[in-house]
Order: sequence, then C-alpha cells, then structure tokens
Amino acid sequence: MALTVTPLDPTDLPALDAAYRIEVAAQAVDEPDLPPPCRRRFDSLLRHPMPGIDVRWLVARLDGTPVGWLRLYLHTLENTENASVELVVDPTYRRRGIGRVLHEHGVRLFREHGGKRLVGSTGAALPGEEERVFPGAAFAVAAGAKPALADMRRRLDVTALDRDRLAALVSGARAAATGYRTVRWGDHTPEEYVADVAYLQGRLLLDAPMGELEWEPEQRDGARLRDAERALDVRGVRRYNTGAVHEASGRLVGVTQLTLEASSTGHAWQEITLVDPGHRGHRLGLLCKAENLVHTLAHEPALRTVDTWNALANTHMVAINDQLGFRPAAGSVDWQLTI
Repeated sequence: MALTVTPLDPTDLPALDAAYRIEVAAQAVDEPDLPPPCRRRFDSLLRHPMPGIDVRWLVARLDGTPVGWLRLYLHTLENTENASVELVVDPTYRRRGIGRVLHEHGVRLFREHGGKRLVGSTGAALPGEEERVFPGAAFAVAAGAKPALADMRRRLDVTALDRDRLAALVSGARAAATGYRTVRWGDHTPEEYVADVAYLQGRLLLDAPMGELEWEPEQRDGARLRDAERALDVRGVRRYNTGAVHEASGRLVGVTQLTLEASSTGHAWQEITLVDPGHRGHRLGLLCKAENLVHTLAHEPALRTVDTWNALANTHMVAINDQLGFRPAAGSVDWQLTI
C-alpha cells in the first residue's frame, strides 16, 4: 500500500474536509468529553493564523485516502528556532507507522527552516489513572522527545455551580481589592486599555511556569493585539473579558477571558488570567475570573461546561480555579524535541 505525504492546499476542499473528519474521529477517541471541534476555527487555523505564526500543514494519504495530518506552527517574530506541532492519525489507521512517517516529514521541513526545537502535547494520567495507556506519550518517547511541562485540564460543571457561593467569592474579592475597579468588554479591547492588555500578555511567559521549555517571551504591542483579535473574529470566537483598573493610575493591571467557539453554546474555555506583579496580593485574579464568569453566564444561558488548562506548578491559579469549582478532567504533558 502506498503512503504519501504532501502539503495541504487550502483551496483543496475535499482534502480539508477529510482532515477535519480525521480531527473529529481522533478527538472522539482521545478526548471524548470535549465537544466536536469547531469547523470554522479548524479551517481558519490555516487561512488566518495568529500574528507571528506561519502554519505548515502536511497530509498523509494511504492509496490516495487521507489518513492523518501534521500541523507545524513556525514562529516568525520570536522563538524562530522553535515550532509547535500537532500530529493526528485517524483511529482506524493507527499503529501502521503513519504517525512516524508524518513526524519524519515534519522534522525535515522544520530543519529546512533552520528550526531546532519541536514542542507538542500528549495526554497523561490523572491521579488514579496510573495504569491507563497513553499512546501519544509513548510515541513522543520513541521520537526522542523529553517531558518539559506537566499540565492539567480542569472542568467547571455549570449545571452544578453554587451561584450563592460564586456571589460570595465576588463579594469577598471586591472587599480585598480596595483601590481597584473592574471593567468588562466583549470581542474587542477598548482603545484606552490596548497598551495595558498588550503589556500583560507579553508578561505571560515571564510569569507562568514553563518547566523545561526553552521559550522566549513574546513582544506584544497594540498592533499585534488587534491582529490577534481579527484572527479570532474570522474564527467566530466569542470573547468575554473582565479587567481590573488601578484607580490611582488609571492603568488596567489585571485581565481574564472566557471564549466560546462559533459552533458552541454549551461549552467555553477559560483562557489566561494575568495580573501585573506590582498589583498582586489584592485578589484581583479571583475578582476578574469570578466576575467574568457571572457576566458570561448572563449572556450565554445555554452554557453547561467550562474547561481550562493549568501547569501543575501554577499553584496560585490552580487554587483560584478550585475555589470557583473547577475539578480535574484530564492530564497532559508538553514534550520538547531538540532536532
């Protein structure tokens, strides 16, 4: 049987359809508790990448039938020697060497661009799942990758949410945040806060635990923030944001975001929460996240679950999520391969 690997042509709709079907089938096996991938977002990753990202997509075909794909995210502004990678094989065709061939093609392509490090994630055991087999992790080890950062996906069951307790958390956080006020917005950052949000986003890789990952902080500014918002607009991602403003200076010093895919009304992602180091200790992270959750629920009445990712080492943010009612749902490991 003939196995070929070729770039995905974004104008080849049958190939794109097949790649999406592979993604849906794989997620149904690997992460069955998540909703099906959003098709609009899936297509837009290739056609409208985030600023500073050059996406290369390879498709594996067995006797002409698409059976897997690899997506490389080449970084063009910072971390130009690094790339994020996703590799997906149709569950029906696994354990036939397709993933290995895709990986070899991806490494060759990355070397041609002067790359040195590939980073990708696989599933990992939660407490009590020590006997569970994770084929992706075994593949990463066989490829020579090293575990670099342990993560966990946590889930909030909105149907079981204690609204009175949430209100009490908001009230307690407000009392601790004397000298600060909160502001809210939707898809687009108000102009008066663009510089502050860009600054906070640029601090992410300085402040968040990175384990053994060799990753430079991103250089963020207002133009890059607006470019990212436009990419999310194309994908149809709905955003709910709450920020904390330091009243004495007028600066926005904390921010959090919840997002919903275009295809979803019942599921959301809790995205990053950032607080300027000089303004920590006032419960601003909890205040922003709790108020933003209340705000989102008021506008998304069908919302049933919220998922979020945290590095295990990020104990402060994990503690906030625990207070809000998030509970462990899945483990993950970020792997780094030096080529």
